[in-house]
Amino acid sequence: MTDAVPSLEVSGLAFAYPDGHQALFGVDLTVGRGERVALLGPNGAGKTTLVLHLNGILDGGAGSVRVAGLPVDKRNLAEIRRRVGIVFQDPDDQLFMPTVREDVAFGPAAAGLRGAELAACVDKALSLVGMAEFADRPPHHLSFGQRRRVAVATVLAMEPEILVLDEPSSNLDPASRRELADILRSLDVTVLMVTHDLPYALELCERSVILSNGVIAADGTTRELLCDEETMRAHRLELPFGFDPRSVAARPATTGGR
Repeated sequence: MTDAVPSLEVSGLAFAYPDGHQALFGVDLTVGRGERVALLGPNGAGKTTLVLHLNGILDGGAGSVRVAGLPVDKRNLAEIRRRVGIVFQDPDDQLFMPTVREDVAFGPAAAGLRGAELAACVDKALSLVGMAEFADRPPHHLSFGQRRRVAVATVLAMEPEILVLDEPSSNLDPASRRELADILRSLDVTVLMVTHDLPYALELCERSVILSNGVIAADGTTRELLCDEETMRAHRLELPFGFDPRSVAARPATTGGR
């Protein structure tokens, strides 16, 4: 059964940059198909280094990474980069075409889709993020929250196995933050969310992993980790003033088809 194969398997991943800085010291992490996992940790913990290994932007360290059972190596790179969709913190890093439609079509077109098939793919991705009516707008005419949703659509158009989100709630007003949360909850895709926004992690991800000093320091339910004051303090994680994770009702998971 294919669903038994985890979306992500990281085993013994260690990595040092050319200047000698050791960023990862043997990371082990498994994320099951359809899981939504928050990757937490202080600045400099190695979160970005780990994410850049998931689609082969960084390699050459010790250990291994597999996506849906495929080793992340040179012979699988094109397929891995289709399966691992990274949404950057700044949507302007991803949107560079004259219209929203052309931005979302860019990846599938580069992969060989044409004509009606390409149009259907673009329409589906934009519908998933509630941006279909903006298809012919220039991205720079959209609000920041709308641009972030289009950036998500550019990745969804490739039908990824894993959606990796870098600080998805940053710079969003409360309404845009809620709209994006509703969209992310509806997607039938594995999610790895890198965030400092701990209430957002609690809202969207049942499980959280703390990466600290290049190793996985804690792995458990988000609620339990956020309630563990000693662990939080040890890894420089702080809840917003007055926020009590125990007071937040558990939200039922929802998934939508792709």
